[in-house]
Amino acid sequence: MTDQVDYQVTVEELATLMKRTAGVHVDPVTLRQQADDGFDTFGLDSLGLLGIVAELEKRYGLGLPEQAERCKTPADFLALINGALKTGV
Repeated sequence: MTDQVDYQVTVEELATLMKRTAGVHVDPVTLRQQADDGFDTFGLDSLGLLGIVAELEKRYGLGLPEQAERCKTPADFLALINGALKTGV
């Protein structure tokens, strides 16, 4: 029997990952308010997003969907990542 743990990446965690992996400082409140704005608005490029995906894959021990690297907004990214973590895919 396997216990399923319900992981979820929050806006606060995403802001922390943006700073740690890409050197981009974003206030979590601002990130939440502007979650539908493009990552480029916050100064995060595709390489920075790739670093965040790699960190999350390492943290949770599973491969995340390839589309994660191509998400354009924090809202889309969190929806995709949290959906994948919930289903374990």
